[in-house]
Amino acid sequence: MKRPRLPRVPRIRLRDPARRGRPLFRPLRERNPVRVGAVGLVLLALLALVAYNADALPVIGGGTTYSAYFTEAAGLSSGNEVRVAGVKVGKVTAVKLDGAKVKVTFRVRHTWIGNASTAAIGIRTLLGQKYLAVDPLGSARQDPGTPIPKSRTTSPYDVTQALNGLGQTLGSIDTQKLASSFQAISDAFKDTPDSVRSAATGLSSLSRTISSRDAQLAQLLSGSKQLTKTLSDNDGRFQQLISDGNLLLGEVEKRRDAIHTLLTGTENLGAQLNGLVADNNRQLAPTLDALDRVTNVLLANQTSLNKVLALAGPYYRVVGNVVGNGRWFDSYLCGLVPQSYLPPHPQPATGCMPPKVRGTAS
Repeated sequence: MKRPRLPRVPRIRLRDPARRGRPLFRPLRERNPVRVGAVGLVLLALLALVAYNADALPVIGGGTTYSAYFTEAAGLSSGNEVRVAGVKVGKVTAVKLDGAKVKVTFRVRHTWIGNASTAAIGIRTLLGQKYLAVDPLGSARQDPGTPIPKSRTTSPYDVTQALNGLGQTLGSIDTQKLASSFQAISDAFKDTPDSVRSAATGLSSLSRTISSRDAQLAQLLSGSKQLTKTLSDNDGRFQQLISDGNLLLGEVEKRRDAIHTLLTGTENLGAQLNGLVADNNRQLAPTLDALDRVTNVLLANQTSLNKVLALAGPYYRVVGNVVGNGRWFDSYLCGLVPQSYLPPHPQPATGCMPPKVRGTAS
């Protein structure tokens, strides 16, 4: 059995109706050379501009922008390097006048700038090329929106001006007197003991230690400033406290004689008590010894004393009942006469026990 044949689909070719059969893209040799050259120049200019501002691109460039105030520019210009510990970390982006100060704007990458950092304009080459040296100090990050103040920036000396001043100074120096002065200093320190050199070494070590603890000293000074402000805010209370202390001392001064008399009397009383104890020690000692012996005897016979007290208690209770009704004895005798000599009487139910006296209601 033969399979049915499918209908054939015709192919559709897309052509530009305006070109009427010509290809969509023509080769460069068929294009206008003036237009091709203009487009190439524009592309080259764009590539050059991108390469020149590569540091400002968000992917391959970027960084953090800071600023600092200087007393003078000292030849620093935009594009100069920014170094930290001698390593290039960025560049200067702008140098402009801001009032009576010079504001230098610079950008760094992957570099920590602290809130106590210092900046200095350094000389890179003998030809006078400058760079910006930053020393990252502080315990917190520097705010990019807050410029580094002039108190933490330094500008270099002008070498030409310094050499001219040096020449004028050397020309006015009396070399013979200078040589005599150096000879006198040499003679003075010729026999200097080792302690002087040790002191100089210690001062040098102290300077390095203070320099390395710059951030901690800044925190200490900040805390001292806060303490001073707190004390200043409570100045009135401190004055009142000192005034009250003066009043207390004045009252103590007034009562000094009375306190002295009290202390003297207490001392005399102590002396009298010591004398009394010493005088009666001979009489009190035998008495205390006898009392100690009596106490020991009572402790040794404590069981017998307890038994005597237990037996004596009922006896004295009965005796009290006998003589407690007046000036006579109240007693009862049972069984004194034999029963056979008495007329027949009924025996009490309690035997020889005295009958209980019942009170009558009135």
